[in-house]
Amino acid sequence: MLQTVSDLNDLDYYGKKVLTRVDFNVTLNNDIIGEDYRIRMTIPTIEYLAKRGAKVILMSHLGRPRPPTTTNSSFTDPKYSLAPVAKRLSEILLVNKVTFAMDCVGPIVQKKIDDMNMGDVLLLENLRFHREEEANNSEFCRQLASLADIYVNDAFSSSHRKHASTYGTPKLFDTRVGGLTLKKEVEYLSMIRDNPTKPFTLVVGGVKIKDKIGALESLLPKADNILVGGVTAYTFLKANGTRIGNSPVDDEHLNWVTKALSNYRNKIILPTDHIVSRTQDSPSVSLVKGDIPDGMIGFDIGIETSQQYSNQIAAKRSGTIFWNGPMGLFEIKHFANGTDDIAKTMALAYWRGSTTLIGGGDTLEAMKRAGVSEREVSHVSTGGGATLRFLAGDEMPGIDILQE
Repeated sequence: MLQTVSDLNDLDYYGKKVLTRVDFNVTLNNDIIGEDYRIRMTIPTIEYLAKRGAKVILMSHLGRPRPPTTTNSSFTDPKYSLAPVAKRLSEILLVNKVTFAMDCVGPIVQKKIDDMNMGDVLLLENLRFHREEEANNSEFCRQLASLADIYVNDAFSSSHRKHASTYGTPKLFDTRVGGLTLKKEVEYLSMIRDNPTKPFTLVVGGVKIKDKIGALESLLPKADNILVGGVTAYTFLKANGTRIGNSPVDDEHLNWVTKALSNYRNKIILPTDHIVSRTQDSPSVSLVKGDIPDGMIGFDIGIETSQQYSNQIAAKRSGTIFWNGPMGLFEIKHFANGTDDIAKTMALAYWRGSTTLIGGGDTLEAMKRAGVSEREVSHVSTGGGATLRFLAGDEMPGIDILQE
């Protein structure tokens, strides 16, 4: 069973250094943070520890910085520095002192930790500035573990990887537990995977079928209906014998889709009309029903489909709805209608009493663009690939190591 921060005695944290893996992998543009949901989600765990007299040491990834071609194992890249995140965190945690270290191991970090008072928060520099992080290097794990007395993992979205910060380092701690965000993720996603409240509606969009197959194989038998949109829908439509024009298709997994349609045809609902154009930049946009003409590309579900899907979702006054992946190219106004409708209908279903869950960064962004707050759904998963891996029942090293 997963033990979390709230399972320990309050005095266990008093005066102790607590190394906490968080996910501050946010978008940065000229040091300006875009969506800060992942930062805000960690606040309950940080404040829980700080209020009990812990010295809270945070570590995270940010982006995928490319190391220079050198034998030196560590490097820096200002574009991927966590310094702006530390600034944002200090604005949110008004009652705590937040400082930033320009590295994640070494004498600079140790000096910062020595200067901390109980309740202070220290954010370490991007772990990916050290090649040893992704390699789960044993010496790097030892250096990280030497910084603290207790280990906490509150980064569900990184828990499907065997990195130093999520796997090798916690192995070196006698006391290692999950954070409050991690606990919430595991509880909600376990419910969907193992015993969703009926009726269970699955809304599937986005681009990559490959990443969804494991989760779909787990969820399709449990779902009462599956609403398919986005690029994913065109592979399903092709397998179903519908002409899809020049719309993108995942031919590599066409056989799997064909089999899924054969086994669950009575559950799977596909688009009946589409918003199409020759290119995504073309000013000429059309609504077509049925087959998509040659030379045209489907960029969004059509009005009839959007209404049908919304009716399926909004009609629920109980049960569970899980949405992963936008219904179209929502970043462009012409192709955002289907995704906007689904986002707003998810909020309506929540207020009517359904348990509604959203998974994936693109889906969260789409929801926000539609004007729907994360408070208008039961839960927004911070994980992308990790969410799908968990739902598939795959290994989750960062969670499994906490339970050993």
